[in-house]
Amino acid sequence: MTLGPLMLDVAGTELTDDDRRRLSHPLVGGVILFSRNYRDPAQLAALTAEIHALKSAPLLIGVDHEGGRVQRFREGFTRLPPMRAFGAIWNEHPQRARELARETGYVLAGELRAHGVDFSFAPVLDLDYGASSVIGDRAFHADPHAVFELGQALMLGMKDAGMAACGKHFPGHGYVKADSHVDIPVDPRTLADLAIADLVPFRLMIEAGLAAVMPAHVIYPEVDSRPAGFSRVWLHQVLRRQLGFDGAIFSDDLCMAGASEAGGIVARVTAALAAGCDMALVCNRPDLADEVLAKLEVDWPAPARARLARMHGHPHPLSMTQLRESARYANALHHIAGLGVNSGDLDLQIDPTDYCGRA
Repeated sequence: MTLGPLMLDVAGTELTDDDRRRLSHPLVGGVILFSRNYRDPAQLAALTAEIHALKSAPLLIGVDHEGGRVQRFREGFTRLPPMRAFGAIWNEHPQRARELARETGYVLAGELRAHGVDFSFAPVLDLDYGASSVIGDRAFHADPHAVFELGQALMLGMKDAGMAACGKHFPGHGYVKADSHVDIPVDPRTLADLAIADLVPFRLMIEAGLAAVMPAHVIYPEVDSRPAGFSRVWLHQVLRRQLGFDGAIFSDDLCMAGASEAGGIVARVTAALAAGCDMALVCNRPDLADEVLAKLEVDWPAPARARLARMHGHPHPLSMTQLRESARYANALHHIAGLGVNSGDLDLQIDPTDYCGRA
C-alpha cells in the first residue's frame, strides 16, 4: 500500500471511527495535527502510534510547529522563540544567530520525533517586509541572505534530529498585507523583482538540500493569473525547472479563502495536484474531506509518492528519556532558554488564523 495525495486532520486527542475511516482511504497519505489534538506527551505519542499503524505504509504526520505564536504543542514541550528573534541576533552576531537557530532546530525536531511526529512545516522563508501581519515575527529577517543562513541552520538542526524541513510560503508571502486565510492576496511585483529578493532564500535552501516546499495562496499577476499553489508556471517552470527542486510540494490548506479562486473543494484539490503539488491539505472541514474522498479522481504519479516517502522521520528517533540524557539536547536547551522566555512568550496564544486553519 502506498501513500495517497491527501493530508487530512483529525477531530481530537484520540481517533474516532470517522477519523479511522477517512485515514484508511487509499487517497489519504498524511495527517496534520493541531493544538486540539494535544493534551499531554503520552497522549500525543499514543495518537501518532495509532495513526502510523493504520496502514502498512505509515501515514505521514505533520504539524505547524515553528516557534513563537505558531507552536501547536506547548505544555511538556520546550517553548520555542519566534524566528525573528534569530534575525535580531543576526544583526550583531551572525555566527551566534546561526548556532542558536541550529540548536533550536534540533530541539524542535528532537521533541517532535520523540512523540512520533514525522515533520514540521518549517522554516518560514518569507522576507520580513513589515507588511504582513500573518507572517510578522514568523519571518527571520528582511535580508534574503540572512533568511537563508538562518533557515539553513534551523534545517540542519532538524536534520540532526532525524527530521526533514519544509520551507514556506513559496515564492514569498511577506510583501502582501492581505491574509490568505480570509482573502486572496495579490503581489504586483515582476518575476525579476522576486528573483532578486523573495526567491533567494528558496533558491539557496534548495541548493542546500531542502526536502519540501509549501507554496503561498498568493496571486502574482505579472507571472501568472493563478495563485502560486495552483500555478504550473510557479511550480513546474520556476520551482522545478529553474530552481531545480526535486523535493515534495505540499499545498497550503485548501479550505482557506486564498484557495477559493479554484472553485469548490474537489476542484481545488484537483487544481493543486495538476499544478504540481504532491500532497493537498484539506483541514478543519470533515464534510469537505468526505466530499473529496468520494469524488476525487486523480492519476497520481510514482515520482510524487517517492518524494513524499522521503518526508518520513528517521525510523529510530531518540525517546524523551534518551534526549534528556544527551549532552547535545541539554546544551541546546541551555543556549536557547533565554530566547524562549524573552521572545517566545511575547504572544503565547495561538493565533486562530495561523496557517493550515484553526488550532
